[in-house]
Amino acid sequence: MDIRHFKTFKSIIEEGNFSNAAMKLGYTQSTVTSQIQQLEQELSIKLFEKIGRNMVLTPLGKELIPYADELLNTVKKIESIGKYGDNITGELKIAVAESLMSYKLQNVLAMFKEKAPNVRLSMVALNCYDIKNMLASGEIDLGLMYNVGSKNESLNAVKLSDFDVALVCSPQFEQEKLDFSTPNQKINTSLIINEVESIYRKILESYFFDKNIFLDNTIELGSIEAIKKCVASNLGISFLPRFTIEEELENGKLKELKAGDLNAKITAIYAHHKNKWISPAMSLFIELVRKDFNIQ
Repeated sequence: MDIRHFKTFKSIIEEGNFSNAAMKLGYTQSTVTSQIQQLEQELSIKLFEKIGRNMVLTPLGKELIPYADELLNTVKKIESIGKYGDNITGELKIAVAESLMSYKLQNVLAMFKEKAPNVRLSMVALNCYDIKNMLASGEIDLGLMYNVGSKNESLNAVKLSDFDVALVCSPQFEQEKLDFSTPNQKINTSLIINEVESIYRKILESYFFDKNIFLDNTIELGSIEAIKKCVASNLGISFLPRFTIEEELENGKLKELKAGDLNAKITAIYAHHKNKWISPAMSLFIELVRKDFNIQ
């Protein structure tokens, strides 16, 4: 059997279709199709079937996935033998919560590039629930995110740090006229926040639900920088990790709002699948993360 065929099979699953897999691998689509046909002939099973215009995995194709993952992990181990220090190569796929990506990983990324310049580092910013799912399915090697509860037994998770979350507004916001502690009220302002699956959005919305407090509306933005600028322009309030707004609080562009017993913290963690082989590249990245967060 040709290892390339299993790599192609895995790429189709990761990229969603044959054409995207071909682009990623630098093949023509006909080459990808031919490799899958050869793999099907060698295994005497059908891996994909055409449903409408789409090629979807057959039940036997789905059954092959963990075996293909195990095989390709073994290949990575073999390829990495003796390749340490400045000679670390290979690929590392990481998903990170957007706030950690933007405000906490710059030193780690700079050091990793310096120590392992030949590693193909792939990074994506996602919400924590998506990261957990991708770790569980083996789509990524490592996740840096916040603890969202509901422990997954297939994952190894290590705590990095607890962070405060702050309710903030513009200096022009007439906060003395508003009370975010008294229950059963409607407050004339907007909440400017991340997507629904944001852990700190969930914390604030749960607080408002318990207090029976309602705001005018929610403005949902995908970028913390965009959220901060909108809040600074007095378009509404937000609830963000304190480390993302320290500069704005210090220079007076944002002000903190008090909200009674809303003293929230979020816990940053890194995690990987229990069965994931920790390659030299992954080991180095974890080492740099632990050092940056002062984890012994």
